[in-house]
Amino acid sequence: MPEVIFTGPAGRLEGRFHPSKQRGAPIAVVLHPHPQFGGTMNNQIVYNLYYTFAERGFSVLRFNFRGVGRSQGSFDHGQGELSDAAAALDWVQGINPEARACWIAGVSFGSWIGMQLLMRRPEIEGFISIAPPANRFDYSFLAPCPSSGLFVHGDQDRVAPLKEVMGLIEKLKTQKGILIEHAVIPGANHFFENRVDELIEQVGIYLDRRLDNPPLLPTPARSQKNG
Repeated sequence: MPEVIFTGPAGRLEGRFHPSKQRGAPIAVVLHPHPQFGGTMNNQIVYNLYYTFAERGFSVLRFNFRGVGRSQGSFDHGQGELSDAAAALDWVQGINPEARACWIAGVSFGSWIGMQLLMRRPEIEGFISIAPPANRFDYSFLAPCPSSGLFVHGDQDRVAPLKEVMGLIEKLKTQKGILIEHAVIPGANHFFENRVDELIEQVGIYLDRRLDNPPLLPTPARSQKNG
């Protein structure tokens, strides 16, 4: 899991990159929760999503938004973070110019950023949106949503109540040509405390179905240290 530093709009950005050994492998970028509430690329959900993609043959990047960890710059209320995400995707595409597919995944605040990137980059063909805070951020830009994907939420989420998210999902489901799926994790709060395994299982099931059940590849053992 090599450490990487790449250039973002506000300076250097710190990340972790898992390159696939397969030529033309798909790429994925994973975005972390809100920087002002402790969100980093080493968030447990982000870390596990990273390996979930890696095990399915993706070249995958997770990184710290500006002002987090060793990433330069300072928090920019979403606009700058969206530019960071675009720079991250550019960097991965530059290393993997023959990639046959591109995915974006985000957790909470990272979901909001990821869905905005989805609207701007037509090459993104799939998304994973974890605990989108539809009550706190405006998702009306998803009109229409250009790609099929999965929303996952906990039924005990008090930060972004399920009721608010359901309104967004039902609206997106009316669109033709894409398929929006939704998984609810019983007993899970916004941070999926004690429910991360169930969350990752749902994401894995969804990815396997979308990717026609690829053989799972060995990756370095996941650790709770989230290195």
